[in-house]
Amino acid sequence: MPKQLQNTELLQRIVFCIKEIRKTKNITLEAFYFDTGIHLARIEQGKQNITVATLSKICDYFEMSLSDFFLIV
Repeated sequence: MPKQLQNTELLQRIVFCIKEIRKTKNITLEAFYFDTGIHLARIEQGKQNITVATLSKICDYFEMSLSDFFLIV
């Protein structure tokens, strides 16, 4: 499998997991942005790539570690 395709697939899985966790916790995009300053809508729509630092902040907000997050991805 080409590396670019692998990266795209991984990003899609990460975004899907973020969205599912947010929905499970009943957190709106607006509330998430207000609390963190992170435009999660752009990330969930695939309009913005995500950095490890941003993912770490998202995990902190959801009260989980990065390693726990990657166990579900």
